Amino acid sequence: MVFALYSFASWSRLQSSKDDDWADRISHLWTVVLLAFFTILVSSAQYVGDPIQCWCPAQFTGSYVSYTKSVCWISNTYYIPMDDSIPVNIHERQKREISYYQWVPIILLFQALMFKFPNMVWKMLNSTGGLNVDRLVSLSESTQIGKQEDREKMTYQVAKYLDRWLKAHRQYHYNLLVRLRQRFSNVFCFWFAKRDGKYLTGFYLFVKFLYVANVIFQFYILNHFLAMNYSVFGLEVIEALVKEGSYTDSPRFPRVTLCDFEIRQMANVQRYTVQCVLPINLFNEKIFIFLWFWYLLVSAVTVFNYLAWLYQILLGGNRYRYVKKYLKLGDNIRNKTDAKLARKFADEYLRDDGVFVLKIVSKNSSELVLSDLINHLWLFYIDNPHTTLPHEKRQREAKMNGKNAVSTLELDIEELRELNNK
Repeated sequence: MVFALYSFASWSRLQSSKDDDWADRISHLWTVVLLAFFTILVSSAQYVGDPIQCWCPAQFTGSYVSYTKSVCWISNTYYIPMDDSIPVNIHERQKREISYYQWVPIILLFQALMFKFPNMVWKMLNSTGGLNVDRLVSLSESTQIGKQEDREKMTYQVAKYLDRWLKAHRQYHYNLLVRLRQRFSNVFCFWFAKRDGKYLTGFYLFVKFLYVANVIFQFYILNHFLAMNYSVFGLEVIEALVKEGSYTDSPRFPRVTLCDFEIRQMANVQRYTVQCVLPINLFNEKIFIFLWFWYLLVSAVTVFNYLAWLYQILLGGNRYRYVKKYLKLGDNIRNKTDAKLARKFADEYLRDDGVFVLKIVSKNSSELVLSDLINHLWLFYIDNPHTTLPHEKRQREAKMNGKNAVSTLELDIEELRELNNK
């Protein structure tokens, strides 16, 4: 507990990484912190104060009272409304037992682990794509401070590192086996598509799906743990507030319960039924009401964010639209030829993984950093003679030599003349 509180003292220590987006952090950061806080609150109420008080018969002395409280706490009490008679059949009483209140801290910690699990999978396995995304984002963010020369140098180094990674993960051969693997990569992205530029994006979509499945699975867990239809619990609270104007005690979290226990005296076994108070349920009820609305919010955010990433990744045209605006800011798109080359830059050079990394950088730094990074990558791309058209190369050389740039139409005519001569 001391080490956990020490880690909470530093927000940067708690956040730990910057290789995801804000929707992921709602699950693996904010929700985990909330569940840890509720665990400490409930544990304090259980182990510091008296979690249960029982109204014992008059003949019970101090030790008998302590024994009664201990037995009723570790065994399951049951709830019978005051207006109903207590069933004579023992099995009828057992059907109404409440068995969750002793285990609330455990289930809250388990839920916190489940919300953290997708992030743990992402952190452990994303480096298998050949790129340390967290380190890259941290370096990109550090370029926002310092002198202009230092920022330019750092941005150049980050872009150079990205350029080497993009060039290293490419297909060097194109045969039947490669074509079959490309077909599989459309479905199993993070298994087969490392050289097809879809590994990180496919793996990240899988982690996003884990976030969605987890938050939906939490309702299923609480339905069984609380032995009630927790999925509609929040709707019942809203209905009570609308109809009655206030929310009264819920039978799902009763404060006053009954407890049966037996005492053996010599050869006789005597059964007692006592009435107990569960102050801990005052906290449990408010906690699970809040968690219902919080989980609903997290579900909506997670599902919407997952669908947004699916839309951005599955539609190839989004790659070009994403980098186009930053290239225009750098005055690198002036005509149709530049626009055509920019499309090749997005689809053949950056591909899905490169655009994904740039989006992660943008979500964790600033638009200015991303603009500088994209324009540096653009310079690396156009300086590669294997990725450009002949007339584009001549146009760049003319610009670099200080000559007047030949128009695109003249260059096309010149190429046609060369072909006719051949």
